[in-house]
Amino acid sequence: MNQFINARDTLVTDAIDGLIATSGGALARLDGYPHIKVVCRADWDKSQVALISGGGSGHEPAHAGFVGAGMLTAAVCGEVFASPSVDAVLAGILAVTGDAGCLLIVKNYTGDRLNFGLAAERARAFGLKVSMVVVDDDIALPDLPQPRGVAGTLFVHKIAGALAQDGADLDTITKAAQSAIANMASIGKSLDTCTVPGSAKEDRIAPGMAELGLGIHGEAGVEQVAFRDARTAMDIVLGKLATKIGNGPHVALLNNLGSTTPLEMSVLAQELATSAKAEAIRHIIGPAPLMTSLDMHGFSVSVLAVDNTTRDLLAAPVDLSAWPGMTGVTPVATRPLPDGLSPIQPIPSNNPKTRAVIEEACDLLIAAEGDLNSLDAKSGDGDTGSTLATAARALKGALDRMPLADLTQLFRAVGNELSQTMGGSSGVILAIFFGATGDACANGKPTSEALRAGLDRISQVGGAVKGDRTMIDALAPALGALPDGFAAAAAAARTGADATASMDRAKAGRASYVPPENLIGHNDPGAEAVARLFEGLAKAL
Repeated sequence: MNQFINARDTLVTDAIDGLIATSGGALARLDGYPHIKVVCRADWDKSQVALISGGGSGHEPAHAGFVGAGMLTAAVCGEVFASPSVDAVLAGILAVTGDAGCLLIVKNYTGDRLNFGLAAERARAFGLKVSMVVVDDDIALPDLPQPRGVAGTLFVHKIAGALAQDGADLDTITKAAQSAIANMASIGKSLDTCTVPGSAKEDRIAPGMAELGLGIHGEAGVEQVAFRDARTAMDIVLGKLATKIGNGPHVALLNNLGSTTPLEMSVLAQELATSAKAEAIRHIIGPAPLMTSLDMHGFSVSVLAVDNTTRDLLAAPVDLSAWPGMTGVTPVATRPLPDGLSPIQPIPSNNPKTRAVIEEACDLLIAAEGDLNSLDAKSGDGDTGSTLATAARALKGALDRMPLADLTQLFRAVGNELSQTMGGSSGVILAIFFGATGDACANGKPTSEALRAGLDRISQVGGAVKGDRTMIDALAPALGALPDGFAAAAAAARTGADATASMDRAKAGRASYVPPENLIGHNDPGAEAVARLFEGLAKAL
């Protein structure tokens, strides 16, 4: 798998230098490459308690991304998924610890505990005050003697960081960190494993499945479960956390494990915010990539019971781009549409035959969703089928309020519906088409001529004509043959659609940006949709 790296051996040091180079002078590193990789605050004067965390790389922005005022003083970085050495941890301690002492925040992995623990002992031999807490928030494996430390570690970073920034002493900070650890829990879920640079990807999770409780180093989870949707995924995760969520107020941290898109994370945030299992969650940190697992396609939820003091510490602002801050869970706010944009609702009327034709047309487009998406992937962004199917579902759902007995008003109503429910340029084009068709009907033109008037209008507005490799290549001949019946229109549409496969250049739409070799041999998806629509209607009618 190709990745934007130079070499596996320099991956971590290159990344650290990139982070420091773009920090605006806020960060520095110890001169110990490649064995000692310590990122620290450039403005640190050792007058306050220092906070040090770290571990294997691959979890960015944790841990170096959280070095800054109000959070960590230094981060000790190992190679990808490998604990840093004792010497590296000791170098970090010695570099930033003054009379106030330092707190080591360590995730509960054997390598981290041993290396940070031994470094702490050696630092104490130098006369430094060093305290250490071990985060063990993962509840995926309930029988595990030593639960793993995962994204809940960031609660500790933030709480301890706010206290240290306010000048609290080492004992106070340590007790607050221990209290947070005792009152938190985390679990993750993923659709895919991560890709470790230089290693073959493990295809452990079968298509259609998701893994619950896998570790942040790609370790296998507690079980694989069938994947259905975001709501079910979040419900399962919250179900596992339910025994840890009491009646008092809680804060949730919604973490992107690496390659889950922002769109997906926002959907998961909505499910978290509205779930009946999350009523005690009053505030959310995220969604954001906070403690990732390279490119893992998953998410994790961490919960922490809070009192007013702890909540205020989590809410304290920090000037770190990687930290998203904490926000209250609030209902979705809505505002009325501006005057003039609220659609005029037509007077509903019934016509069983017209209704049957529209339902059949909608069902045809819904059934063709996958095929049209695959075809569109050859020349566009692979969403033609989904765009048309979404509009078809919405149109079917709106039939009870449509003026089915009045074609003039029906065409206009369909245009209004598509303008609201169908995305992209296709929605605009079809809204113009049906609107212009309705106007032509109102001027006394018969249906077939009105439809051709609608076609003329979209050519004028959109600029596309027959031969430009668009839906018009099928729609124009179909409408021309429509006076001879649906069978003739269907045959004309099919001939027009198939002709687009030999057109090596599109003159409109996204396909106009695509090289000719991607187009030849594949029908235009819009034209194919028109052909399938007329063919299906010809059979049904």
